[in-house]
Amino acid sequence: MAIATNLGFPRIGAQRELKRAVEKFWSGKISEAELHNVCRELRETNWKRQQQAGIAHIPSNDFSLYDQVLDTAALVGAIPRRFDWSGDEVDLATYFAMARGGKGGQSVTASTEGVAALEMTKWFDTNYHYLVPEFEGDLQFQLASRKPITEYLEAKALGIETRPVLLGPVSFLLLGKTWEADIDPLSLLDALLPVYAEVLAELAAAGAEWVQIDEPCLVLDLTEAQQAAFQRAYDRLSINGSQLKVVLATYFGDLKENLSTAVSLPVEALHIDLVRAPEQLEDVLAQLPEELSLSLGVVDGRNIWKNDVSRSISLVETVVERLGTDRVLIGPSCSLLHTPVDLSLESGLDPEVRQWLAYAQQKLEEINLITRAINGGRKSVAAELAWYDEKMESRRKSERVHRAEVKERCAGVTEEMLRRQSPYPARQTIQTHELQLPLFPTTTIGSFPQTDDIRKARAAFKKGELQEAAYEEFLKNCIASDIRCQEEIGLDVLVHGEAERNDMVEYFGEQLEGFIATKHGWVQSYGSRCVKPPVIFGDVLRKEPMTVKWTAYAQSCTEKLMKGMLTGPVTILQWSFVRDDQPRSVTCQQIGLAIRDEVLDLEASGIRVIQIDEPAIREGLPLRQADWDAYLQWAVDCFRLASAGVEDETQIHTHMCYSEFNDIIEAIGALDADVISIETSRSNMELLDAFVQYQYPNEIGPGVYDIHSPRVPTVKSIEYLLEKALEVLQPRQLWVNPDCGLKTRKWEEVKPSLENMVAAAQQLRARWLSRV
Repeated sequence: MAIATNLGFPRIGAQRELKRAVEKFWSGKISEAELHNVCRELRETNWKRQQQAGIAHIPSNDFSLYDQVLDTAALVGAIPRRFDWSGDEVDLATYFAMARGGKGGQSVTASTEGVAALEMTKWFDTNYHYLVPEFEGDLQFQLASRKPITEYLEAKALGIETRPVLLGPVSFLLLGKTWEADIDPLSLLDALLPVYAEVLAELAAAGAEWVQIDEPCLVLDLTEAQQAAFQRAYDRLSINGSQLKVVLATYFGDLKENLSTAVSLPVEALHIDLVRAPEQLEDVLAQLPEELSLSLGVVDGRNIWKNDVSRSISLVETVVERLGTDRVLIGPSCSLLHTPVDLSLESGLDPEVRQWLAYAQQKLEEINLITRAINGGRKSVAAELAWYDEKMESRRKSERVHRAEVKERCAGVTEEMLRRQSPYPARQTIQTHELQLPLFPTTTIGSFPQTDDIRKARAAFKKGELQEAAYEEFLKNCIASDIRCQEEIGLDVLVHGEAERNDMVEYFGEQLEGFIATKHGWVQSYGSRCVKPPVIFGDVLRKEPMTVKWTAYAQSCTEKLMKGMLTGPVTILQWSFVRDDQPRSVTCQQIGLAIRDEVLDLEASGIRVIQIDEPAIREGLPLRQADWDAYLQWAVDCFRLASAGVEDETQIHTHMCYSEFNDIIEAIGALDADVISIETSRSNMELLDAFVQYQYPNEIGPGVYDIHSPRVPTVKSIEYLLEKALEVLQPRQLWVNPDCGLKTRKWEEVKPSLENMVAAAQQLRARWLSRV
């Protein structure tokens, strides 16, 4: 019989219980024991959901307090020296210090300088962030956490047999980094494997039959040495003989030239992603050894559209004809981590669009239905199939999906619409005269702390408990207060603080046609941070100005320059649940035109500095380099479409964070933004190397303040980063700003941090001006 399986379930809870518990623990409102109680309840709920949905292979160890890669670092004892780890089992203080910053295993506070957290970057091409493991030359791996075994036994005590999930040893090393140039992370493989062997042996001794080992790096461009590392690793683990059956899980792309490596490994089953890469199936079947089972990822683990069940069944039937049912597992394309928990919670959602959606719970039901159809025949599930077919047809025929006026406008886009009036050097001269900014100008990335009062007022307004006039007066007071604070701190270019915005993408999705917003569509972004992506179901159109009112009001409160804040078309695309019935490039162009209209309206209202954030442009990059050029062409064009209509004196900024940009630096230059701000504080200005080699001519704001940690940076630490920046940049190029928006931080952290940032900029400014 074919087996219904799952690779991972959302860990945050249907009501974001994990987020609330972790943040209460950080603030001292609950104890460690109380935090662990919440986690146990969530795990039990998740396992029972899957059991009741008919999933046979239920994952365990897919739960995490912060991040699964951080969990793996803790598992194998990859703890950098600066955290003063005792060498015993990794405790919670050390774990969270690695995630958020701290010193000596102590929880970090706003008054603590502490030490820097691990670097954070995007998990492949998703909007999930993982913490980058650091490997030091004298690192001695050891089993420093028994989390996989403990959680397996926890489920077993509930009467639920699970399939423990481990991040594979080769992917773990490839996803990490070392600051020591002479160390190749893969050179540590032989030292790492005994720890994995120990974990597998303990799981086997605990009674586990199957284990899932995720090796997502198998869908990347790999060198021969990296391919050989997979063979060496699994041969070694197989020799250790834990007696466990292994599902090797790949996802997010096509195995391509790595297929021969994947099918040669001594494992019992191979999982492939047939949503992102259905074209790989024929090659996989041609090379699959007779003893190897195949796990088919046919339900989309990264989007929220209902599965075309009839089509999926047909695909699985072609595999069963070749392999038989006993060698087939049926599951999602990847972990369901990237989807919301349960659609049944969505009361009040647009009924037409709602019938086209499926969250994680519904995806389990789809997996079960496909498996029952394979094992019992289509006739056994005929009524259910007819229901799904009806929903598919409803979406295909809906008149709300396609709009002639949007398609006509897209057809009219010209090359001239993608170019600024003058090249950057001419614009820079004009902007220097018009804006009158000092050397090393200071600014922030846009948002200020979303206080409890702001959240309560927004919730009351949405519930109808607070009238519109009263809500608007509240927002005006928030904006005026944020501006006074910035003026007191001494910032040069101000922002309005975004008190009216819930999220940098959701806010725009609520105002654009072709989008719908959900109430419970939460997914984890990193740690306790959750986002609620809007859903793009149809052609995109801007009905009316979205930000002009509040930005113009903010400008009226100050004589300083006010920066208009927008989210760029690529980021809106990437951070939404995107329609899958047309190319993403087409949807992105539609969004680009809508943002272009907003940019021009901001300019017409008197705003001379406009920031169009594109933090997601790197994460949209295809995983295979051969596909990069096509993506970068349309992504850059969509940004330029949004930004290029302004006059020369209007300064266009963009912002990017928590991704590796070195390999797309020419595309970043092609955006032709006047100023780019980027995350660099956690990476110690490492990202600037690319700007030097490329000789980036425009202005740059390398982040000098890590906003994802409650640490307050000292003036000295900020000056150090600025001096490092000046080793590779000209003074006229350098802006001074935090890594990212300040929405998630508290005022008691933000104000002293910005004061220190401004003080460092002013001291640097004085030193440079004294040389003239």
